[in-house]
Amino acid sequence: MGKETLIAFIQSNIPHFFVTNEALHVIADQFQEVEIARNDFFLKAGKVSNYMFLASGFMRAYTLDTNGDEVTTYFYPPNRMVFEVSSFFQHTISTENIQAVTDCKGYFITFEQLNRLFHNVPEFREFGRLMLVKEFVAYKQRTLAMINKSAEERYSELMTNNSEVFLHASLKHIASFLGITDTSLSRIRREYAKKGV
Repeated sequence: MGKETLIAFIQSNIPHFFVTNEALHVIADQFQEVEIARNDFFLKAGKVSNYMFLASGFMRAYTLDTNGDEVTTYFYPPNRMVFEVSSFFQHTISTENIQAVTDCKGYFITFEQLNRLFHNVPEFREFGRLMLVKEFVAYKQRTLAMINKSAEERYSELMTNNSEVFLHASLKHIASFLGITDTSLSRIRREYAKKGV
């Protein structure tokens, strides 16, 4: 698998700069190809996160609650950067796991390599800033939605913004992501099916 998808993704996310082919290839050369089999982990709790562009496949992030039960915190479709923000940038151990739901292919980079790009390639600084902003916004929106939106509204947004979740993730994982029980999710899905949504 070539790095064309990675290069295209970087190029499309540096909107304020004209990026030379040379700069794009300098950036792409720092990423190493990786394959992660279904159910294997990109990140395990207790480890420090790396940073990966997911070219194909589907992943989920989860943590354990005080009872030791899994709670899904995020889903990653293709063409997304996959990393645990605080662990990666603060170089601390993660309390989250990131697991492949399907066979996955992508490109990862270490903290040291990414820092070199930040210092040496101005275009990459803009890219990195944008990725951080996107992740912050996504987590903030999720946090607020758990407070000020109903389960039905959260389900509807997931259907609209990341419908691929329903092709790959189990209903149990989707329910925990939405903060509801499996029974509540089944009820909501039945109601949507009646509406023809």
